[in-house]
Amino acid sequence: MTSSPGSGAAPRSSSPSVEAPRLEPAGRVDAQAVLKDFKRRGMVGHLEALQRIADDNGGNRASGTSGYEQSARYVEEQLRAAGYNPVRQTFTFDEGRRNRNQAESFNILAETGGSAANTVVVGGHLDSVEDGPGINDNGSGVAAILEIAKWMKEKGTDPTNRVVFAFWGAEENDLDGSRHYVDELSETEKDQTSAYLNVDMAASPNGIRSFHDGDGSDFGDGGPEGSKEIEDVFFRFFEANSLPAETTPFEDGDSDYDAFLRAGIPAGGLFSGDEESKTDTQAQAYGGTPGGDLDPCYHEACDTLSNIDRALLQEMSGALAYVTAAYALAPGN
Repeated sequence: MTSSPGSGAAPRSSSPSVEAPRLEPAGRVDAQAVLKDFKRRGMVGHLEALQRIADDNGGNRASGTSGYEQSARYVEEQLRAAGYNPVRQTFTFDEGRRNRNQAESFNILAETGGSAANTVVVGGHLDSVEDGPGINDNGSGVAAILEIAKWMKEKGTDPTNRVVFAFWGAEENDLDGSRHYVDELSETEKDQTSAYLNVDMAASPNGIRSFHDGDGSDFGDGGPEGSKEIEDVFFRFFEANSLPAETTPFEDGDSDYDAFLRAGIPAGGLFSGDEESKTDTQAQAYGGTPGGDLDPCYHEACDTLSNIDRALLQEMSGALAYVTAAYALAPGN
C-alpha cells in the first residue's frame, strides 16, 4: 500500500460512459467450504519465497530492481505451473517524485476463460518499498491471489465470466501499474469490466478484517454502481463463517483501486491495516494489542516473514477466493 498524499475518498465517476453489465454474484459458492480450503493452502510458502528473493537483492523487491524482477519470475513460474499463460504489460514511470527519472516496470496479467463481456479483475501490487521486503505489504496479497488462481484450476472451475489476475508494478511509487492498465483499456473494455477486487495487506500482525465500504453508508462516499454488491458479498463470507469484520473507506491515492474507481468501475477489496492504531473495540473483536499499530512494520525493514498473522492471511485469502468465485460464476445480464 502506498502512502496516501491526502485524506478523503478518491474522486470518481459515478457511472461508466456506457451502461456496463452488472453481475448478480453466484450464491451457490459455499463460504464455509472455501474457508476450509484456504486453511490448508500454501500462502506462507509464497511469502517464504518472496523473503528469500528480498534477502538476495538488497533487502527489498521495489519496482525497477533485481528484487522485483525475481519476484515477477517467481509469480510467472507459479502461474505457468498452474496452467496459466502470464504476460507482462510494460510501462514507464517517474522514479521518485523529486528527481522524475524515467524508469520501466511491468504488470503481470493472467486470465481464465469465460466471457470478456463481464470481466472480473483481481489485483494486488507485487512491488515493495525500497526500505524493506514488503512481506505483508504486499506479499500477503500476492500470495492470496496466486493461491486463488491455483485453487480455481485445481477445483476445475469453469468461469462464466473471465477473471484477470493482476500483479501490479510500481504501486509504491504512485500506483503506476494499475493506472497504466486502466488507461490502456478502451471505453468498451472499461464498460465490460464488471468488478475490480483489490487486496493490499492481508496479514497485518495486529490486524483487522476489513473490506471496502462500497456504497459509502459508513464513510460517506461510495464507489460506482455495483460496488455495494461487492461489499455485500464480502460481508456474506464473513457472516457465514462467524468472523467479525468491518468496512474501511476508499482513500484517495492509497491503493490500486484508485484508477478503477475513477474510471467508473465497481470496486471492492480487503485490507488488514497499516499504521492506524487498534481501538479497544477492535481488540475485543479480533484480539491483539489495543493502542498498537495494526502493522508496526508498515513500510519498514522489519516487514519480514515474522511480521504476519498466518491465521488472518488464511481468512482474508478465503474471503477473496469466495468473492472471486462468486463473480466468476455469476450469470450475466
